[in-house]
Amino acid sequence: MSLKYAVLAALLEGEASGYELSKVFDVSLANFWPATPQQLYRELERLAGDGLIEARTVPQERRPTKRLFSLTADGREQLAVFAAEPTRRPTAVRDEFLIKMQAMDGVDPEAVRALVEERRARALGKLARYERVRERLLDGRTEEEHLRDADRVGPYLTLSAGITFERENARWCERALTVLSERRAPAGPGGHTLG
Repeated sequence: MSLKYAVLAALLEGEASGYELSKVFDVSLANFWPATPQQLYRELERLAGDGLIEARTVPQERRPTKRLFSLTADGREQLAVFAAEPTRRPTAVRDEFLIKMQAMDGVDPEAVRALVEERRARALGKLARYERVRERLLDGRTEEEHLRDADRVGPYLTLSAGITFERENARWCERALTVLSERRAPAGPGGHTLG
């Protein structure tokens, strides 16, 4: 899959500027399809050139002219075809942090703990952001009411996957910290303990 479909899906929420789309990516899509603002702007230009989105300019007082992007009928059609296709590749995790965990034995235990604590803090930060987005989406309704009555449930279900992922990430970090605190310090060269 390319960034193309992630951008088209983000525009299902309605017309948006490149800046607004980068915020949507940061909050709701970055957990499973990250993109830099530069990548987004390049993709927006490509999609507009392909006729899948259209752009209009909006003059602003005391600010540069803003470009707003929206889906075209062709863009909606291509996105619908993509959404109905079977997923071709299984999920693959490429995570530098997990490589470090694989190689942690014999490393200063405090350095490893610091890495895990940083990962946990990041997960909890994302979780808090996702929970705020969830409250905004629910807008005073229960989850059941939202899922029954909302015009679109895809954003909520996607957000729910992100919440589950970050909760599990934080839980794993807590488990790893417990394991690290209960282990004896490894012996370094000459039999001296490292921790």
